[in-house]
Amino acid sequence: MAVWLRPLISVPIHSLYSQKQFPSTRKLRHFLPSVAKMSTNGAMNRASSSKIIDSHLHVWASPEEAAEKYPYFPGQEPTLPGHADFLLECMEEAGVDGGLIVQPINHKFDHSLVTSVLKKYPSKFVGCCLANPAEDGSGIEQLEHLILKDGYRAVRFNPYLWLSGQLMTNDIGKAIFTKAGELGVPVGFMCMKGLNLHISEIEELCTNCPSTIVLLDHLAFCKPPKNDEETLTFSHLLKLSRFPQVYVKFSALFRVSREPFPYQDLTSMLSQLVSTFGSNRIMWGSDFPYVVPECGYKRAKEAVSIICNQVPLSSSELQLIMGGTAMQLFRSHSFSS
Repeated sequence: MAVWLRPLISVPIHSLYSQKQFPSTRKLRHFLPSVAKMSTNGAMNRASSSKIIDSHLHVWASPEEAAEKYPYFPGQEPTLPGHADFLLECMEEAGVDGGLIVQPINHKFDHSLVTSVLKKYPSKFVGCCLANPAEDGSGIEQLEHLILKDGYRAVRFNPYLWLSGQLMTNDIGKAIFTKAGELGVPVGFMCMKGLNLHISEIEELCTNCPSTIVLLDHLAFCKPPKNDEETLTFSHLLKLSRFPQVYVKFSALFRVSREPFPYQDLTSMLSQLVSTFGSNRIMWGSDFPYVVPECGYKRAKEAVSIICNQVPLSSSELQLIMGGTAMQLFRSHSFSS
């Protein structure tokens, strides 16, 4: 197994939350029930022999970096810090060894900031670029460049970037999805407005191009079902397991849970996901930096262990979800010393 390098960052976390730069960080919530500490210890001890990989995080420029070199996309200025030094500090504190950086909407199709981070820490991060569904097909050329020249290892489909009335299964979407398969990189889907709106598109793309690996971000935004419609939507997610190329990110738990940390209402959902997909097709992700004001980065990792203890899962299953699946998925491309 490859060796990971863990950078030493001396900047204290509290200094990175500048109220002058990011007023919204005043509302940070920091709490950890005593039961969380007790539940976490056993699970994390079992996973200590393997690397912890965060399958979903973002970085964007600090205000200084944005002013000097990496501008935000107009109208997408961040409201909380997400620069690389802050991420590295959080990862060090939490004992997370590496991760998949997903291109943030704050820089839209300008990947220069994320590319700079990938090049600075090639043994710690891999990148997921953002698909550009421009009708002129320029997004296909951009994808090839980002994969072949800049070393990105995945691409994200944001369906809300397609022109109004267009689906991800239009000619451009199919071409990008197929090209991703040819390049050997997974396609991640962000179904923020509901899996039910996009399930037919995902099924069609999977059927037409079975060689392209699929990542479903944040449990495909399925919440613990409370009614028949939500139960049906979650069943659609489970049925996607029939496509062997589909993986699920058990990520951004604060987005899909109906409860505060440690999000224990997700226990049944994880149990069903493991039973249908297998732990080798599930991976943990934090959704940094959005998770920080919710429960904190370290607690985001601890929440998964608490939930896994309740399922319960074996140590090997826990290791896969906490990093093994991600390392296997990207084993030939990065995460090396």
